[in-house]
Amino acid sequence: MVHKRWFQTLVAAILISLLIMLLNEIQFFFAPILTYIGAIAVPLIGGGILFYLSRPVLHFLEKNKVQKIFAIVIIFMLYILLGFVIVQFIAPIAQDQFSKLARNLPGMIEMLGETVTYWQQNQGIIPSQFDGTIQNVISNLQSYLQDASKIVINVISQLIGFVFALVLIPFFLFFMLKDGDKLIPFVKQFLNKRTGESFEKLARSIDHTLQAFILGQMTVSVVVGLLLLVGYLIIGLPYSLTLALFAMLMNVIPFVGPFLAVIPAALVAFFQDPFLVVWVAVIMILAQQVEGNFVSPNVMGKALSIHPLTIITLILAAGGLAGFIGLIFAIPAYAVIKAIVSHFYNEWVDRREQT
Repeated sequence: MVHKRWFQTLVAAILISLLIMLLNEIQFFFAPILTYIGAIAVPLIGGGILFYLSRPVLHFLEKNKVQKIFAIVIIFMLYILLGFVIVQFIAPIAQDQFSKLARNLPGMIEMLGETVTYWQQNQGIIPSQFDGTIQNVISNLQSYLQDASKIVINVISQLIGFVFALVLIPFFLFFMLKDGDKLIPFVKQFLNKRTGESFEKLARSIDHTLQAFILGQMTVSVVVGLLLLVGYLIIGLPYSLTLALFAMLMNVIPFVGPFLAVIPAALVAFFQDPFLVVWVAVIMILAQQVEGNFVSPNVMGKALSIHPLTIITLILAAGGLAGFIGLIFAIPAYAVIKAIVSHFYNEWVDRREQT
């Protein structure tokens, strides 16, 4: 019986459960480690994202006979130039548009309530039983938006708390660019040949997965944001830059990001001119078509190979557990875990075939 597959699976499940219970009982032992990880999480993640964005530029410069240290200096200068452009030209316009939007928000809410009330009084489609529910939503719309604004303010306050950690990101980025290619050989020297080759294969797979996701999502977000900005400017949509930047941020979230991005633009368009909502929808569809047919296949390809239903499930679960941070990191974390499990499964299959 001990050689039966179901028995081995049952024993493995029991051992894993016991291990989880043991780890839960001695979690105090891991508290200092978790504190240390939390302290370096922001600069490590920030530096890692910039590392994957910068590495193609680094490789390009090295192929053109530029020494690595000078190539890194050039990359840092490009980031400084980008920051200067954002602070000098983009941030003031976005701040002005955001301030105007915040001042006009109460009037927009009042107009929305009046529109829904008028429509409710002059329609015969919705049964009268739902009138109370609709009226309750209208009366509490202000409080709903205030709660949403509190969430936004809380997120902003947390981001401000990250400022001190952000100072360390350039140092992490510098050493990642300088010595990142030495990590795998450093670990391999402590392993035997077979284990070392297996580790290198796994590390390359994880590296490829992270690069595909980070570079792909950032490129998609920037392209979609620029396309939306051009489209919004063409149709004369107010607060075009702010809405395009919001869409760029939301597109970092896979699959559901584009749907979240269009909501504020559609609301602003409705208050400006209800017919503009149609144009906003057209612009979003065109931007997503360009992204889906030209950008993502060439940048991200099929490196992640995650089914859309899996993405939706992961995002719903991660959003409920970890909020906005969970929405961003759920997919890459799943992709990395999937790469690790696939690697060890293939290793197990190969060894069984050899024996």
